[in-house]
Amino acid sequence: MKHYVKTYIFKTLSILPNSLGSKIYHQLQNFSENKNVEGKLKNTENTLNTLGSIFSNLKIDLQNKSAIEIGSGWLPISPYILIHKFKLKDVYTFDINKHYQTKKIQSFNYLFSKIYNCDITVKNNQYSLPENVHYYPFQNIIDAEIPKVDIVFSRFVLEHVTPEDIIEMHKKFKTSLPKGSYIVHFISPSDHRAYSDKSLSLQEFLKYSSKEWNKIQTRFDYHNRLRLPQYIDIFNSLDLETVYISHDNPKPNSIQEQKFKNLKLHDDFLKYSEKELTAGSINIVLKT
Repeated sequence: MKHYVKTYIFKTLSILPNSLGSKIYHQLQNFSENKNVEGKLKNTENTLNTLGSIFSNLKIDLQNKSAIEIGSGWLPISPYILIHKFKLKDVYTFDINKHYQTKKIQSFNYLFSKIYNCDITVKNNQYSLPENVHYYPFQNIIDAEIPKVDIVFSRFVLEHVTPEDIIEMHKKFKTSLPKGSYIVHFISPSDHRAYSDKSLSLQEFLKYSSKEWNKIQTRFDYHNRLRLPQYIDIFNSLDLETVYISHDNPKPNSIQEQKFKNLKLHDDFLKYSEKELTAGSINIVLKT
């Protein structure tokens, strides 16, 4: 889909009354999320395999640990994999929305059991979740009373959070979690419009000023556009220890590298190097 079509749809939804716009957006996303659940499960497992490798290299055993997931999404894919494959004890998943639906989770339970050859023992609750998956919808983690856990985890969420809330969120973790807890973020800092519109660079949105970009994006597709050094500066300012960080960059002479070189960047981003601006697939582990 061309980026301007999606932008038009989101802009239309944003001028509707909040409740109506959110309802239609939810229905559109719900339709999209129904597609290729097995593919989404595999993609999530690949991310969590990276998490497992990182913790293995850090000589940290995940077994019997408890975790908070930031951003539950539509299905409990990450909690199930963390518990089944990596043997976590409990996962507490928080979301500012409420996307879980009982019938879809029941179908997912069947699919997960079949693919992973395991039993899903369902707790007697409204979502048909196992007893060690705890769902907290309509809760901003900043304001929530959070449990004492070993790990906080997010997968492609932080890029959709305002810089101010990223700061407040991590202040909360520092004061609420036991000393020595780990915070793991998988961040996709690229222009997400480029995933469906191949004519765009993964850094396309860096050609806009903040004012211009805010006229394009809406509450339905918010992206903070933070670059790698900005994330690092935030975490350093809060005195969080960075125990692991990795990222990728476009391959030399690739189409994506050429697209970036053809961009006229806004002045706000000229202070960063090409590697800092194009850093993608950021994986970072912090310690409180």
